[in-house]
Amino acid sequence: MYLISLGAGILAGLLYGLINVRSPAPPAIALIGLLGMLVGEQIVPVAKRLLDGAPITASWFASECKPKITGVAAVKPAGDDTPQA
Repeated sequence: MYLISLGAGILAGLLYGLINVRSPAPPAIALIGLLGMLVGEQIVPVAKRLLDGAPITASWFASECKPKITGVAAVKPAGDDTPQA
């Protein structure tokens, strides 16, 4: 997946170079924007949980939100046989 993303980025850069235009945003600003998008996506499950009256616990956040923001799969606690979604 990372290689596909890198390849798509290189292809976009090549296209920008071929048509002689600059990237729409400096890399640092673009990365901060992408981080904002990832964090913003997690507002929806947090809001749904709050509207349902369920607490926002560290373990829920670590299993539900953190993997989607970091791209690293959640670690299943020892002895937990419930399937991960």
